[in-house]
Amino acid sequence: MEMSILKTLKLTAATRNAPLTPEQVLRGKLIGYLNEQKAFAEAEIAGTPFTATKRITVTNEAGEKVRADAPRHVRKGWFTDAQGKMFFQIRYGSKPLELSKGMNAVEVENLADVPVIITSIIQAINAGELDVQAKAAIADRKVQRKAKQVTA
Repeated sequence: MEMSILKTLKLTAATRNAPLTPEQVLRGKLIGYLNEQKAFAEAEIAGTPFTATKRITVTNEAGEKVRADAPRHVRKGWFTDAQGKMFFQIRYGSKPLELSKGMNAVEVENLADVPVIITSIIQAINAGELDVQAKAAIADRKVQRKAKQVTA
């Protein structure tokens, strides 16, 4: 008498995780962007260089295609105006995200406060407070892309 291999395993009925909703995907993108900005600000406060990377495919000496990390440019989310006030903006693509009607930036006292502001914004995104503005930015970007394709 042979014992079945399957009987030695712990079998269960499992289902895969449900796919993410569009809102969850959007929140994930915004939070990833904000975490990168937070790391950038913390590096600048500490006086250390910040390097973001992207995965690329390169051909090595043997002629094989391999994946490698390459540095990529990251635009600062904060800036100082002519009067010396510092502001932080969330960008979706090349445009700042409107946080409230007519308001697209958060005024910040100094660079040390930028990580604190970013943490607050991440909490607001997790609570769904910026879903409407983010969806509007996506819709605007789609319209611009279609217009660009028509003229090209």
